[in-house]
Amino acid sequence: MKLFAIFGDPVSHSRSPLMHNSVFKNLNYKACYTRVHLRDGSKLKETFFALALSGANVTVPHKEAAYKACDEVRGFAKKVGVVNTLINENGKLIGYNTDADGFMFAIKEFGEVKNILVLGAGGTAKALCARFVQDGIKVSVLNRSEDKLLYFKELGCESFTWNDFKISKYDLVVNTTSAGLKDEELPAPLELIKEILDNSSFAADAIYGKMTPFLKMAKEKNITYKDGADMLLGQGVLANELFVNHELKTGDIKLHMSKSFEI
Repeated sequence: MKLFAIFGDPVSHSRSPLMHNSVFKNLNYKACYTRVHLRDGSKLKETFFALALSGANVTVPHKEAAYKACDEVRGFAKKVGVVNTLINENGKLIGYNTDADGFMFAIKEFGEVKNILVLGAGGTAKALCARFVQDGIKVSVLNRSEDKLLYFKELGCESFTWNDFKISKYDLVVNTTSAGLKDEELPAPLELIKEILDNSSFAADAIYGKMTPFLKMAKEKNITYKDGADMLLGQGVLANELFVNHELKTGDIKLHMSKSFEI
């Protein structure tokens, strides 16, 4: 029996165990998936091996710590320095990032998106912005402070703090911060968010399973919006493929993972 887990702080809200256990149970794959509340990201590697895990997902705020913990990083994760999926490969910790592809899956229904504003500058923002730039999308980043913006400037994104923000028209605005996850906070000051939404066609939040204040405001302004559920599904399917070493069919994984959202 293989054991998998999700590391995060907080982590009690995570739907990942439901999603992955639905796949394992219905496809008769001998594995189990649980949650691990980890406050200190520097303890991730030792905790992973102490629990004898075969693999794991990593959520806020530990995605950059997960990158540092890896013995080897592969694919897109190597480019962005952010890991959300871990595999135990013969005693070595191998890191991947499935967030960006999961998000691209989620926003397909918005049609062609050419100009995106990203709120926040953490691990999720790094992964998404790198993917957007790779796809030729114009990207702007808005963060509370200047200290985390260097990565985005080097990537070629327009980068602003709350104090020097200059509004433009956006096809999509994305909240990647944790604002609204455990509280009723907005990802930026009220007047800024109002102005941003008044100039945006679509809105998305990486947070799922909760109508955040950011999405409530988008709804009030009759803006088409979505939470992070589709992104969660997209990245989850890709992570599960890695967990089972591609022994299960992608279509079967997606089917049973989708059904878990009805629970």
